[in-house]
Amino acid sequence: MDITIPLKDMTIEEKIQAMEIIWEDLCKQADSISSPSWHEQILSKREKGIKSGDEKFTDWEEAKKNIRNSIS
Repeated sequence: MDITIPLKDMTIEEKIQAMEIIWEDLCKQADSISSPSWHEQILSKREKGIKSGDEKFTDWEEAKKNIRNSIS
């Protein structure tokens, strides 16, 4: 099935609205969507890092501050 969306003709707001509609529809089917194998591998690696103490958590507010500082 080929779907053509006139992206070049759409405003940013229209594109965001289209993504929200698609995301909402996907969420209704979330139980039938499998995560890719690489996702499980990354989560497993991070879990091991947390247990070993090699990984640490960053507070969300601190993480946002760090991101803002890195791009400005």
